Amino acid sequence: MRVLLTGGSGFIGSHLAERLIKRGDKVTSIDNLSTGKLENIQHLIDNPSFSHHTSDLLSEEGRILLEKEMENVDLVFHLAAAVGVFNVVKFPAETIKNNIEITEYLLNLAKEKMTKIVIFSTSEVYGKSKKFPFNEDDDIVLGPSKNARWSYAASKLVDEFLGLAFHNQHGLPVIIVRLFNTVGPRQVGHYGMVIPRFVEQAMTNSPITVFGDGKQSRCFCNVEDTIEALVRLTEKEECIGEVFNIGSSNEISIEELANLVKKITNSSSDIEFIPYQEAYSDGFEDMKRRIPDTKKIEQFTGWKSTVSLEETINRVWSFLS
Repeated sequence: MRVLLTGGSGFIGSHLAERLIKRGDKVTSIDNLSTGKLENIQHLIDNPSFSHHTSDLLSEEGRILLEKEMENVDLVFHLAAAVGVFNVVKFPAETIKNNIEITEYLLNLAKEKMTKIVIFSTSEVYGKSKKFPFNEDDDIVLGPSKNARWSYAASKLVDEFLGLAFHNQHGLPVIIVRLFNTVGPRQVGHYGMVIPRFVEQAMTNSPITVFGDGKQSRCFCNVEDTIEALVRLTEKEECIGEVFNIGSSNEISIEELANLVKKITNSSSDIEFIPYQEAYSDGFEDMKRRIPDTKKIEQFTGWKSTVSLEETINRVWSFLS
C-alpha cells in the first residue's frame, strides 16, 4: 500500500512511518518541521520504502507537492497541525488557519480518487464536559471564544465536521481519531507535553514544575499502543465514517505523575507548583479530568492499550538519557 503522512517527521508520525514500512507499505512524509524533526526519521531516509519532503502545505510549493503525491497514494494519515498548549495560546490565529485550511484542501484532493483518509483530532474537543468517561457521542462543552486556549479544540472540531461532511455528502472514506495524551520516545517537552518535561527536569534534579494545583488528571497512552490502534482502524471497512477515541483508561493526577517520575528516575528534584496565569496566560482554563471511553474502538477492532505508564516513563527516560 502507498501511504502519505502529513506531519510525518513528528513524534507520532515517525513512529507510524516505522510501523507502516514494517508492514510492507511505501510511505511518503511531508512536514514543514515546525514541530517535527528530521532526526526523528533519519534512520528511515535510506530505506527505499520511505521518502520525505520538507514543505509547508499552505505554501504554493506545498500545495503543488501535495497534489502530485495525492495522485499515487491509497491511504492518508493527516497528522499535520499546530501542536502543544504553549503554541496554541501564543499563536491562536495560526492554529486556526493551519488546522482548518490544510484539512479542507486535503479532503478536496482525496475526493478526486476517493482516497481513504484518517483525520487526527484530539481529546481537547470534549472541552469542559463533566460527563466521564468521554464518549464519542457526548455533547461538546467548550469555553468562551475570548479564551485562546479553546481555539485548538474548536479548529479540530471543524476538521471533524469537514471530514464527516465529505464522507456523508461525497462518500469519501474518512476515519476520525481523537487522541488522548499519547506519550513515548521522541516526544519533547517544550510545547507543553508533560511527561518529557517532567523527565527532563528530574534528570537534572531541577524543580519538577506542576502547573495549577496538580489535582487535574489525565490518562497517558504509549505511542506503541496508539500506532497499533491506527493500523487496526484502517484495516476495518466498518470503521469508515466513524469517530474513535484512542487512549488509556488509567487515570492519574499531575501531582501523582510528578511524584512517579521522581521515583522512577531516582531524582532529588523538588515539586514546584506554578499558577496557570504564570505558565500560560491570564484566564487560562484547564480540563480537570480527561478520561476516554474506549469501548467503541475495542468493539470495532479488539484494541486495548497494553503498555503501562511506568514502562512508558522508563522508555522516555531511556530515550532522553
